[in-house]
Amino acid sequence: MKIITLHVLDDSLEVSYQPADRSGQRQFIIAYNAEQTIGENLENLRLKLAGLDVDAAIVDNALSYPFSDTVVGINHQRIDIGLAITNMLNIPVVSNQAIAEHGLTQALATKRDYLSWHLDYYGQYTGKRNYGQEAMLTVGNGFFGLRGAYTEAHADANNYPGMYTAGLYDQLTTNLNGRQVKNEDLVNLPNAQALSFGVDHQNPFQIKAADIQDIYRSLDLHTGTLTTTMLVQLSTGHALRIRTSKLANFKDWHRLAIKYEITPLNFAGTLQVYSAIDGGVVNGNVERYNAFDQHHVQVTGTSQQPDRIFLEGETRSSQVHFTIGSHLSGPGDALAAPANSPVDGQQVRQMRSVNVEPQHTYTFEKNVVLFTNRETTGDLLETATTDLQAASYDDTLQSSTHYWEQRWADADIQIKGDITSQKLTRVNLYHLFSAVQSIRSGKIDASINARGLDGEAYRGHVFWDEMFDLPVFTLHDPKLARQLLMYRYRRLPAAKKNAQAAGYAGAMYPWQSGEVGDEQSQVVHLNPLTNTWDPDYSSLQRHVSLAIAYNVIMYTRISGDLDFMAKYGLEMLQEIAQFWLSKVTLDQSDHRYTIDKVMGPDEFHENYPNSDTTGLANNAYTNLMVTWLFNQLKQIRQQLSKETLTAVDQKTGVTPELLQKQADVAHHLKLDINSDGIIGQFEGYFKLPRLDFGKYRQKYGDISRMDRILKAEGKTPDAYQVAKQADALMAFYNLDAPQVLSLLKQLGYDLPQQALLNNLQFYLDRTTHGSTLSRIVYAALTAMAGNMDQSWRFFSQALFSDYYDIQGGTTAEGIHLGVMGAVTLMSTRFYAGVDSLAPELTINPHLPAAWQSVQFHQLLRGTRFTFNIDHHQITVTADHAATIKVGTDSVSLKPDVSQTITY
Repeated sequence: MKIITLHVLDDSLEVSYQPADRSGQRQFIIAYNAEQTIGENLENLRLKLAGLDVDAAIVDNALSYPFSDTVVGINHQRIDIGLAITNMLNIPVVSNQAIAEHGLTQALATKRDYLSWHLDYYGQYTGKRNYGQEAMLTVGNGFFGLRGAYTEAHADANNYPGMYTAGLYDQLTTNLNGRQVKNEDLVNLPNAQALSFGVDHQNPFQIKAADIQDIYRSLDLHTGTLTTTMLVQLSTGHALRIRTSKLANFKDWHRLAIKYEITPLNFAGTLQVYSAIDGGVVNGNVERYNAFDQHHVQVTGTSQQPDRIFLEGETRSSQVHFTIGSHLSGPGDALAAPANSPVDGQQVRQMRSVNVEPQHTYTFEKNVVLFTNRETTGDLLETATTDLQAASYDDTLQSSTHYWEQRWADADIQIKGDITSQKLTRVNLYHLFSAVQSIRSGKIDASINARGLDGEAYRGHVFWDEMFDLPVFTLHDPKLARQLLMYRYRRLPAAKKNAQAAGYAGAMYPWQSGEVGDEQSQVVHLNPLTNTWDPDYSSLQRHVSLAIAYNVIMYTRISGDLDFMAKYGLEMLQEIAQFWLSKVTLDQSDHRYTIDKVMGPDEFHENYPNSDTTGLANNAYTNLMVTWLFNQLKQIRQQLSKETLTAVDQKTGVTPELLQKQADVAHHLKLDINSDGIIGQFEGYFKLPRLDFGKYRQKYGDISRMDRILKAEGKTPDAYQVAKQADALMAFYNLDAPQVLSLLKQLGYDLPQQALLNNLQFYLDRTTHGSTLSRIVYAALTAMAGNMDQSWRFFSQALFSDYYDIQGGTTAEGIHLGVMGAVTLMSTRFYAGVDSLAPELTINPHLPAAWQSVQFHQLLRGTRFTFNIDHHQITVTADHAATIKVGTDSVSLKPDVSQTITY
């Protein structure tokens, strides 16, 4: 084992490198540069270690803290150097104290396990950085999401204790420069986690840097518990340790629980604990939305008992009624809270007071329930009162622990050899399931919104991002996936109304969907570089309907749920197909069909330059996926009974003539392909000039949002070959290269087998990756093309995208569930090579060099598969007899008998 030992001084870092055989020992000193950040200083350690293999690190003079054994002091600051070095070098870091107690081998094994199951942050942060950490530390169960803010915090520039419930939207109108602008938002509900303390009846403690010595936040992925440990030194000299634990109940999913442990360190006296439900909230998480009316909540009543409080309210326009109840329990006496409420009539409070002694810990519980009339019938206050009486922290902890034990037993992806990939893969799975799990009950009318229940970006709407997440849910919880699809089915009438209003047939699903399924895309959006409002044509991304069709087809293919297809899926697919049929126009001269007035996934291109009309013609992704949809519909109809077909055809108005036209369109859609076999993103793409990315990078640095840069210069991205994210090649991601080449051939375009590689390089040279999804799609495409180094770079950027907030503040407004789902599927589908989305289960591994092996389970058409894959062998077990494809070979599996294949 090759180990570095760190001795931290105030102005330098002494490093000793010692391989197991003691050959090649090194010693060096890294001087601390006060003009650089701590991270920049530690980067010098990476440079010093260049070319050396390092397996672990030891800190020989760490400070003693209850939350981490690798906290050190340097340049008058404290950092968890273990966390920092693990993030940088992907190795475990332990202290001499841990080694003395457990031995080196056990200490390292314990730390590796801890790091792979915990998301930790050390220190007090401000602004968007802390907002982003709150989003990453969100606690939820799919009915509600509770941002990982300090319970003592109120919404301000540094803290945002938001709470959201799935599917609860409200629409308000704002007069913006004479224009009446409507916006529908996922509503930020009253702050029910508000909990603080006071000493000897002084004012309640608030989050202030001057009073806080240390803060450590840790999300335990085993149990879903977020624990915050805070060391406080008040201006009065009182010192305390505050330990707060928060979690959501998955069985009784209206409940959340908080445990509040207070330890006076140097005083005796009285201690007060203050609990509140604060209804004086607005949607204030996204700064650029502040120009709009964001006051969605009206408090309609409050009530108070000595240890229970209730707040009733409704949303302003959607008029959804809700009731929140809170019960504060613990030692001491329940007292009436001070009457001077900071927001009269908007807040209800309670308190307890207890006599305390130094070095004793006093534990309080705050149990909260939330009910709305969207999922609950009857009197909400009565229901909340009854449920609150049964709620306890221990019950919620047991429920959360049990849920996550079962979920990890089924959905965990075990990556050997890469601590960081392991941890962040589990973080992604945590966010995916905690954002939607309660929807499985069938009582909540909601789906996967793009930013989860973690923030307010995209106004909490549902986009095409579902497409990147639903396969994960289907492979592990098909009943949950089915309920998520039902959100779309229930909005099929609205989609048909949308199409009719636009002059089309069938169903036209909106780019942004919320409460009822009408189009919620904004008409204008703020360009932060110019502080001006630019037109927004994003609603032309009609390909969202193709994503929904893809979701329906893939759900049925993975789950084998033909009942869903017969009752709901076929109807959706045929209405979507009719929409596309009504959009095509035929050029009689070459018998080619055109689809125009659309946008592709790129989003930089909205119109043709100097054009009086909006949208583009013959977007390659759109046309290829329409062709695929029509092919799939033909196959699906062959699998269903005549009775089902007759009933659905009558309901949707499908006739033999429409089916014949569908077949004709599927063979004659037009694409723009040049003489080099490059698929034009849309018709006329090759007429546009290229941009000099090097020149723009030199001038602006980050050019990911090239659209905003160009508009600030008085130009338009419409006029250039530049893309925000994968567009022309997205079909290769959704399907695979052979399927796409087959579609192209069906349309009359016979491209060579290396077409993906040629097109890949062409579009990589023109893409700025202004979306987190771009990197993970290109990670998959480069892996398909055999460029594993480039794939790994894209994958790593996507994996870290929310953890490091690589887009400079967007995680503050909510995590990106689409990229989290795509990264998760990338690990199993492209790296492990298990393509469960293919018509036949196929395995073709391309493991990253950093991964020794990967192990996971998947549920495919009622059969549970277990895969264990390393760089040379594939071991597969199925609980039913099955046939799989490894490379080009068919392999038969017997029930519960492991089979190992060398590749």
